[in-house]
Amino acid sequence: MKNSLAFAAALCVSAIAGAAAFAEYPERPIEMIVAYSPGGGTDTVARTLASFVEKYLGDGATITIVNKPGAGGEIGFTELAKAKPDGYTIGFINTPNILTIPISRETRYSMDEIQAVANVVYDPGAFNVLPTSPFKNLDELVAYAKEHPRAVTYGTTGIGGDDHLAALEFSRQAGIEMTHVPFSGSGDVRAAVLGGHISMASTNISEVIALVDEGQLITFGQMSNERWPGAPDVPTFKEQGYDVIMGSDRGIGAPAGIPEEALNALQEAISKAVKDPEFLEAATKQNLALNYQNADEFQAHLDVLGAQLQQLWDKNPWIN
Repeated sequence: MKNSLAFAAALCVSAIAGAAAFAEYPERPIEMIVAYSPGGGTDTVARTLASFVEKYLGDGATITIVNKPGAGGEIGFTELAKAKPDGYTIGFINTPNILTIPISRETRYSMDEIQAVANVVYDPGAFNVLPTSPFKNLDELVAYAKEHPRAVTYGTTGIGGDDHLAALEFSRQAGIEMTHVPFSGSGDVRAAVLGGHISMASTNISEVIALVDEGQLITFGQMSNERWPGAPDVPTFKEQGYDVIMGSDRGIGAPAGIPEEALNALQEAISKAVKDPEFLEAATKQNLALNYQNADEFQAHLDVLGAQLQQLWDKNPWIN
């Protein structure tokens, strides 16, 4: 009888301790790695989201954004994959870059080392030029590129990213050749096209729509099945006769093996954050193309997309 009572008491102590451990997370600041430079689309989402996730993680929770740009995202993704899986290092993971990099070259990380927490954004691709450009729509771009092979220079955030793959697919469909100029982040791409250093910026639509609305850039379309509500007047590529569907998921990942209590707490906080009226207002002002997915949904999406990209590489490897 005494043994039974002692065992029951031990179970109660264990349950209380477990509940306390869950309630205490996070006990110290959380680092959120962004694999691109400050000012880009991912950085904007991260900084907007972080304060709301802090709010729903509880009193005293702090999230620090750490930018680790370079190599199309590989530097930051590697930092995330190799971090201690304790819930105190998380990071934004971007498709297709996080998937295409280990497919196309030797890397220090693999997708087995990273697990999904939640997706936040799906952002369609777009081509963008200055108003003074010699071509001002897709058909004019094609005509110019055919007359001047490889003269059109386009900037992207790196080899194998959605903006690079989109330009390659468009070039294939249109029968043209353009010259790729990779940068460390979308902020750098925008600066380059605004400065006239490249002919065209291949970016995500949300990253340029404010400049388009201000008349500083012209956008040729959005690479989605339907028009994003944030750019209702911008036609899709499909509407213009080019079947190019490409964009970027921007979500939260963590090193594989993160404790379940931390994963659940983060997932719940992100879910509440993206429904917060103040966050939704900020997202609208910042042109964030929201598309929330929980951990299971986002992980399944990453698995399917990764298999599709591997098949694409096997058939037609993307090159610079």
